[in-house]
Amino acid sequence: MAKVYQATGKRKSSIAKVTLTSGTGKITVNGQDVREYFPFETLVMDLEQPLELTNTKELFDIDCKVQGGGFKGQSGAIRLGITRALLLYDTTPVDSENSFRKTLKVNGMITRDSRVKERKKYGLKKARRAPQFSKR
Repeated sequence: MAKVYQATGKRKSSIAKVTLTSGTGKITVNGQDVREYFPFETLVMDLEQPLELTNTKELFDIDCKVQGGGFKGQSGAIRLGITRALLLYDTTPVDSENSFRKTLKVNGMITRDSRVKERKKYGLKKARRAPQFSKR
């Protein structure tokens, strides 16, 4: 039986559960092909980044269940989930020059992007936008 690696990724208000199984490089998101699910090729390239950095693009089939947020947040959540699953797969020592952790850390894949939308404050039009000042 093939080994399965599961991880969770979060970005903005999106949560992605990612499952890596040995395969041919097929990526499905919520039961659809990744290129059908995401409307822009840049989002697909964004979530494939950890696979390209570690040269494991054709090594795994990836199944993602993602909910919440928009397309950009969802692709970011899937990217973090793939990164975390790849770290579970990698057995080389962390201090080794060719470890996944070192490669992914240098390229900023391991860190969760914690930026979220700031809440609207009373008396303002948006989070920080004040009503236009009128002298008369």
